[in-house]
Amino acid sequence: MIRALCLAGALVMAADVTCAAEAEPSHEVLRFDELDGWAEDDHAAALSVFLETCPDMDDSDWHSLCALGQQQKPESARAFFELFFRPVLITDGRDPLFTGYFEPELEGSRVATPRFRYPLYRMPPEARNQAPWLSRREILTSGLMENRGLEIAWVDDPVELFFLQIQGSGRIHLQDGSSLRVGYGGSNGQQYRSIGVEMVRRGIYAAHQVSAQVIRSWVRRNPEAGLELLYHNPSYVFFREISHVSDHLGPLGAMNRPITPLRSIAVDPAYVRLGAPVWLETEGEARIRRLMVAQDTGSAIKGAQRADVFFGTGEGAGQIAGRMRDPGRMLVLMPIQRAYALLPDGGA
Repeated sequence: MIRALCLAGALVMAADVTCAAEAEPSHEVLRFDELDGWAEDDHAAALSVFLETCPDMDDSDWHSLCALGQQQKPESARAFFELFFRPVLITDGRDPLFTGYFEPELEGSRVATPRFRYPLYRMPPEARNQAPWLSRREILTSGLMENRGLEIAWVDDPVELFFLQIQGSGRIHLQDGSSLRVGYGGSNGQQYRSIGVEMVRRGIYAAHQVSAQVIRSWVRRNPEAGLELLYHNPSYVFFREISHVSDHLGPLGAMNRPITPLRSIAVDPAYVRLGAPVWLETEGEARIRRLMVAQDTGSAIKGAQRADVFFGTGEGAGQIAGRMRDPGRMLVLMPIQRAYALLPDGGA
């Protein structure tokens, strides 16, 4: 997912420039029987996802637990988590917020055509050495990117391309029946500005009306004003082609491994260790009670009780993800000694 500075809220409705006030994080160790729905979850499915990325965790405690996890049979998965971990509630004074994200699918072409004329660019070398670099408007209107072989593909919809940049990865269905997958390849270093917030500021919609689907519809109905609105966000994401991930797997997360629908979440690594199991309870339409794994990060994911749930690939997943903006709580499963060491008295 896209990485940026100091954003809060969902990707569409994130605040532009300020962060919520942070408090010193506090920690509370809970029992597993205090987790709502713990006994009913599919712990074997969660263990399988944990094992995808735990070999990449770079210290002895996690390596040992990973090796033990690899020896477990599906029926012993719940006992494995209960025996070697403790759920820790981390809070930092900010309200909990849980949103969703997905992997978009776009129609495209390897060559520019009258229909497919909006390019996905690789990151130019000069952009890697200067931050911030040119704004979105300058990148798309200056001609600087043209005739340099930086295009990965062309798509037919600038609005879908804009949202592909927000999600950070996606699939492009080509006209010959094949497809290609793209992932985050860098950014121009400009601060993200929310299109949804700007629409509310201009009086186009009230805050409760704004969603990704509403923005798409408005921009398409108002093409000139809509494209100008997209320039309000100066942040611009470049892509890289990903050819080593099978089509049946999810996109790559921040740990450079495929992520899994409804088992992988994006977190703030300042509070949650990437690769750690995380118990999530949310209210709202999705109402989740599930053991997940912290395998991704995101530009709007800031805070101890903030996460983005990966819902999968395609339009259906996108509709569900776009509606999720729910309260709840998140508990990080930590190795037992580490969990109790976080308490003021060291767990004594």
